[in-house]
Amino acid sequence: MNAILRDLHQPEYLHVLLNPLPVYGLAIALLGLITALYLGSRGGQVTALVLVFACAASAWPVVHYGDVAEDSVQAMTDEDGAAWLKAHAQRAHNLVFPFYALALIAAAAIFIPKKWPKSARPLAVATLIMAMFALGAGFYIAHAGGKIRHREFRNVPPPKTD
Repeated sequence: MNAILRDLHQPEYLHVLLNPLPVYGLAIALLGLITALYLGSRGGQVTALVLVFACAASAWPVVHYGDVAEDSVQAMTDEDGAAWLKAHAQRAHNLVFPFYALALIAAAAIFIPKKWPKSARPLAVATLIMAMFALGAGFYIAHAGGKIRHREFRNVPPPKTD
């Protein structure tokens, strides 16, 4: 138990632990939202929207702990890995905002229909569209992140970064 508690104080560990949420978690929540929209279930939509909100909002701690861990990860990697780390960090900083926008849209889709019920479906569809965009951004960010320490995934040279 002490080892687990020590790990939870390492930003590198927290970043790796949380980083699947904005990608894999959002993909699963998106499938739930598509299903709920297809079935016309408001309860299912709200459940999926809460999951979308949580996964989108989790981008903040993922980026935060990634920033805090950057120097120590830099020290652990080779030259190509350092280039992938730089690309990963740039992508995360440039593309985190769609996740924040998604969290706001999902929250609106949860609460606004309580006052205006006819807004439920359009807001859920807007959330769906934004979630697909954020998911694409997440895959793009993760693509570079996976190559930092995993040489076996480096099938192309690292991108040029400023």
